[in-house]
Amino acid sequence: MASRIVTALLILVAAVCGLSGPAAAEPISSLAVPAPTLAPDPGGQAGAKPVRNARKAPRHPFMSANPWNNIHNDTWMTDAYFGKAPLGRDSTTFSGSMPIGICASITFDSRGRINTVCPSRGLAPEVRMIDPDSLEVLATYTMPFRPPPSGTADYQNFAGGGYFYSDRRGRLIVPTQNNRIQIIGQTGDGSAFELRRDFDLSRFVDLDTERINSALPDFEGRIWFVVKQTGKVGTLDLRTRRIRVLKLGEVIENSFTVAKGGVYVVTNRRMYRLRANARGAPRVSWKAGYRNTGRVKPGQVGPGSGTTPTILHGGFVAIADNADPMNVVVYRTANRLRKGQKRKVCQVPVFGKGSGATENTLVAAGRSLIVENNYGYTNPLPPDGSIAVTEPGFARVDVRRNGRGCRKVWTNRTAYGASVVPKISVRNGLVYSYTMPPDPSGARGYYWTAIDFRTGETAWSRFAGAGLLFNNNYAAINIGPDGTAYLGVIGGIAALRDG
Repeated sequence: MASRIVTALLILVAAVCGLSGPAAAEPISSLAVPAPTLAPDPGGQAGAKPVRNARKAPRHPFMSANPWNNIHNDTWMTDAYFGKAPLGRDSTTFSGSMPIGICASITFDSRGRINTVCPSRGLAPEVRMIDPDSLEVLATYTMPFRPPPSGTADYQNFAGGGYFYSDRRGRLIVPTQNNRIQIIGQTGDGSAFELRRDFDLSRFVDLDTERINSALPDFEGRIWFVVKQTGKVGTLDLRTRRIRVLKLGEVIENSFTVAKGGVYVVTNRRMYRLRANARGAPRVSWKAGYRNTGRVKPGQVGPGSGTTPTILHGGFVAIADNADPMNVVVYRTANRLRKGQKRKVCQVPVFGKGSGATENTLVAAGRSLIVENNYGYTNPLPPDGSIAVTEPGFARVDVRRNGRGCRKVWTNRTAYGASVVPKISVRNGLVYSYTMPPDPSGARGYYWTAIDFRTGETAWSRFAGAGLLFNNNYAAINIGPDGTAYLGVIGGIAALRDG
């Protein structure tokens, strides 16, 4: 019954918005009853306050340039920008309505156009080329469709394009819902997409019970991939088409992280560093546990860490665990530790007991990590029609300069309702989120929200829209080459740009 209700509501939403296919973008309709009564914070930032000592993650030789090659900006998964980003000066918000499907990750091609993949519940994912100013859909390509395995929760299925990356030729490398890896390029005149290469992994990944979550290249050019349900980690040699798989036997909910010396994967039980042996097969270099209640907290996809690992300069990798209260956990990346060193550098509790969880990766800048609280987020179309506002919270945790432990610098307890992948502007000193604060009217209003990196205080907010169509459901904020912020939402793409 619940499934039929959800499907019917999606059909109703499409009908109300007139979403029949690619067309010139109309603004996303605010379907909010009652209307929001909260006013945005008119604050703003007089000038940039750069984050000191922040360094860029390495440029990957087989991917397009940072920060526009995957959902987390680089293969260290820092979620950091070093270029232009909104300061809140005379900023305007706008949007473009599109066919149903959340464009969770956004990249940009050599002509500055948005390239994205937009999965949708019950429909085939769609690759889209979008004008960054008008938000008009310029071209589409339909990906293979296959229903998720039994037991997959609605709106928590990231397979089929939730994670993809852009390679050094600007092609999109996408794990599909039928367990293939497809390489999608543009036609010679750049007006459309076309399939360039297709690799069938279904011999190694069962179509009935398993799905590939994510794929990324290592620094030798092999494509690594991870399988959610059984914790398989595999490699694909693009030249020989040879596939090798290691089964961890644990659940991998999210993506993974790639550095020059290894690949980092977190499961619902452990943190792993892996490498490829002489034959190109994945092997475990080290593994370490983390605290875990074993529960799926509201706002999480599974009973374990909700983060993709994040690498920091200095030889550290970090996750959030699933303890209560939740911790930010930092490990040393080295294969061999020096005498007296321990694998775990620190575990710092954030938020409160019974009110902390995250399903989004930690943001990194210098020695600092930013964690967002997603506790309480639920299905955007719950059967009972209720509106859940998440617990508030952002926190900053710094690794000490000498690498001996960590400290919590601040906690923000006013930013509510986030499920977004947040980002940081190192140039501006702002952390960007997308929030839904509690409204006295009971309305579901969404706001672009900027938090001061130094103090943790909310710097400003701008109203984006109201109602179901402005729900981002775990999608990521993405900042384009000209400093415009974009976000995939259920009804299309929302954007924010300084005046």
